[in-house]
Amino acid sequence: MAVQADTIEWNWAGNYSYGATTIHQPTTLEELRTLVAGAAKVRALGSRHSFNSLADTDGVLVNLSALAPDIRVDAAQSTVTVSAGTTYGILAAELKRQGYALHNLASLPHISIAGAIATATHGSGDGNGNLATAVVALQFMDAAGELHNVTRQRTPDFAAYVVGLGLLGIVTEVTLQIEADFKVAQHVYTELPWDAVLAHFDEVTSRAYSVSLFTDWRGDTVGQVWFKQRLEDGRTGDYPASFLGGTAATFEMHPLPGVSAVNCTPQLGIAGQGSDRLSHFRMDFLPSSGNEIQSEYLLPREHAVAAINAMRELSATISPLLLVAEIRTIAADDLWLSPNYGRDGIGLHFTWRLHPEGVQAVLPLIEEALAPFAARPHWGKVFAADAVTVVPLYPKLADFLALAVSLDPGGKFRNDFLDRTIFGGSAGTHERK
Repeated sequence: MAVQADTIEWNWAGNYSYGATTIHQPTTLEELRTLVAGAAKVRALGSRHSFNSLADTDGVLVNLSALAPDIRVDAAQSTVTVSAGTTYGILAAELKRQGYALHNLASLPHISIAGAIATATHGSGDGNGNLATAVVALQFMDAAGELHNVTRQRTPDFAAYVVGLGLLGIVTEVTLQIEADFKVAQHVYTELPWDAVLAHFDEVTSRAYSVSLFTDWRGDTVGQVWFKQRLEDGRTGDYPASFLGGTAATFEMHPLPGVSAVNCTPQLGIAGQGSDRLSHFRMDFLPSSGNEIQSEYLLPREHAVAAINAMRELSATISPLLLVAEIRTIAADDLWLSPNYGRDGIGLHFTWRLHPEGVQAVLPLIEEALAPFAARPHWGKVFAADAVTVVPLYPKLADFLALAVSLDPGGKFRNDFLDRTIFGGSAGTHERK
């Protein structure tokens, strides 16, 4: 087992340094068992794409990336089982080789499966649940080092385990629903008038399998709209040169104006495998070097227009700190700590410049404006809300915490972030100032 001692570890974006100074990288489950059972405090560290202290601990950090991916397809059940530290990029490539696909991908394929599931990370699409909704079974190691296997078919309250925030144990293996591989064509439109988009919001988001709107909230137009259309849906030819006053792009585009699209997935209506187009960025390229902060708030779909207008009204405050914002839609689910629990929703995502103090100052203004819409923050991105605000947003949270305490009565997997946001205690921080 590799051990990094006396190290200062930063997240991918460079806005957070982990408090733990030792990172263990087990290569077997037995090594992991010994480590977990003997630690007073422990958390799993994924691909470091969280922007807050959710994954941190004042004890031991565990990196599972050295566990072999061990990708096993069950064709009869249409499932794939994979080691939890594997990235979606690696999994999607192997599934494509075998003729299969996941139902959706997030904007980045570089994220780890366990981390994405634990935080309910998502792609877009009116009918598409977040990535955690594909989970049909989990294996995790509890505080005593014992392995548990839970399945949607056989485990009561299975929906409690999937979006677990790392509180129930360290997930070691995940089984996901898969389907036959499918093709997608991606079309981009620019400068759609806000008035037209908001008047026809349902038409815009239902026009393709996955739709993303990119904006800086200023002005009278949406900067870009990306339509990712499954070929069998039968509308791939229905993308004229103009749509709702916007213009079809004639060259490939990056979500950030003026930035090369070399990192981006193929556009211009050229069809290809869904695994090569459902993400915004190519699996064999890094989207950037980081140097950004991310926030996101998820709220009921019926409040979409009002919430978007509330952000537009704050544009003078938001935009100077912003690289780009993205609007996506996500289907409802039954996962207890999913921000999409019980409601079809939209996600208002913010990619900020790396100005932590400025971002921290503006977040309370955004959260105040979105409060009437019961907006739930993304667990892995920065937000200002504490337990007073967060706890009432999750009807099953008390039941989840009871389960967490039963599995980890000593609080081995708890940390300051979780104490502040769902248990109600105080939190420390290692965020860059």
